[in-house]
Amino acid sequence: MTRDGDSTSTGDAYSGVMIFITVKWPVKPEFADQWPELAKEFTDATRAEPGNKWFDWSRGLDDPNTYVLIEAFEDDAAEAHVGSDHFAKAQRDLPQYLQRTPDVINAEIDQDDWSQLGEMTVD
Repeated sequence: MTRDGDSTSTGDAYSGVMIFITVKWPVKPEFADQWPELAKEFTDATRAEPGNKWFDWSRGLDDPNTYVLIEAFEDDAAEAHVGSDHFAKAQRDLPQYLQRTPDVINAEIDQDDWSQLGEMTVD
């Protein structure tokens, strides 16, 4: 897939630990349809960061006011992301559109890209 797809990587040659982050964003109902555009500047800037592997949004099927962000960074790039100007801007601008503080899972994973789901092999 391309960067516009749901699950992409940059294809960079890298081997080591990947910082894998999943965030549930509970958007206020009146802003849920606008969320992709409201988060676009933050999304585009993050995708352009060195060491960003992917930064992909999905909308909840059970709750269309919840967006799930799956992001991954090469090793220390996640720290640079949190220290970036566009991250600080998102911290200032985006909370007004949220119902509450987002939930996050942040893990270091000993792989550098997506693996295929062996239990669901397609021939």
